[in-house]
Amino acid sequence: MNALAARIHEALPQTQCTRCGYPDCAGYAQAVADGAAGINQCPPGGAEGIARLARLTGREALPLDPQFGTEGPRSMALIDEAWCIGCTLCLDACPTDAIVGIHKRMHTVIEAHCTGCELCIPVCPVDCISLEVETPGRSGWAAWSSAQADAALQRYQRHAAHRGRTRRTEEPAPAVTAATAEPQAADTRKRSIIEAALARARAASPQKQQRPPEAQP
Repeated sequence: MNALAARIHEALPQTQCTRCGYPDCAGYAQAVADGAAGINQCPPGGAEGIARLARLTGREALPLDPQFGTEGPRSMALIDEAWCIGCTLCLDACPTDAIVGIHKRMHTVIEAHCTGCELCIPVCPVDCISLEVETPGRSGWAAWSSAQADAALQRYQRHAAHRGRTRRTEEPAPAVTAATAEPQAADTRKRSIIEAALARARAASPQKQQRPPEAQP
């Protein structure tokens, strides 16, 4: 990361939400510094975030590009623990390790660590995660702070380091002849785990085959 990219990175909210089209805030910062991305692609930063990047890059401050989302209040993820099957998919998806839990046991969200990135929502196979507005009437940097951004970045870096160690320890290198089959086998195992968890949940709570209307997202 060059000097300009580093300054841009420091000006971002560090939610690691990927809504800008890049895998994390660092990737977006480098793209902006390289001229490959606009300064108006970060919904969590909002108008104030765009103004910050305009000052750093000397570019014109533009409205937030709607294809990347809209500026709004910060949200926090909530898990309906009665419906959680403990599949652990959200643990991997959360960039700041704000979700805690173990396999086959219900998970919960640590409020102080959640950035509202929403990445846990699409991976949940039972749709038990919802969002709750945390900062009504406040959006962008008015709903966030530099201290929170710094803490989120530190947690993201620890998460990335931990996931890297886990992959090196738990995933042996596939044989050359099985290189193409390995991703398919992993997907099959993951689907089997989810299907088994769903079956156990249904068997344990037959009266909850359908979620009550008020619990629907």
